[in-house]
Amino acid sequence: MAKKKGKPAEIEEEIIYISKSELKREAQEFHQLGAEIAKMGKKQRERLPLNDDLKAAMVVADKISNKSDAYRRHLNYIAKTLRTVENIDEINAIIDVMLNKNNQAEVLIKKIEQLRDDLIAQGDDLVNQTVEQHPAIDRQKLRQLIRNAAKEVKIEKPAKGYKELFQYLKESIMR
Repeated sequence: MAKKKGKPAEIEEEIIYISKSELKREAQEFHQLGAEIAKMGKKQRERLPLNDDLKAAMVVADKISNKSDAYRRHLNYIAKTLRTVENIDEINAIIDVMLNKNNQAEVLIKKIEQLRDDLIAQGDDLVNQTVEQHPAIDRQKLRQLIRNAAKEVKIEKPAKGYKELFQYLKESIMR
């Protein structure tokens, strides 16, 4: 009688156990995310890559937002629907950018203010660099605004040209 070969080594799968607390934390995160999305305006939500179920759920959320118990239950439904979404990381990234937009704008405005002060102090050398970095800026208009602002700084006059220079830089750079 032929000898039977032994069974090939079975592939052992590693089972990952997730604690009940971890599941609750994850559910709470989805609930908070759903609440954030529901609080957003319609225009902001349009920028999010939501599937059709979530879009419909948000329409209902807008309608029942003044009914506390129904709204709470509906947020639970939204959280449950979010658990099945595949692009949750993309949604989170877009929300982070949208919520952090004000901070980014503040940083950019501070940089523009510093650029304005440097342009008044340094003159043509920095004008050339600025025009190279931001092609939307008109060199002639920028120089004119810098001259006006520099005159006002010298005679300590109210800073009309100073403000105009800032506004022009802000409009040109933030496009």
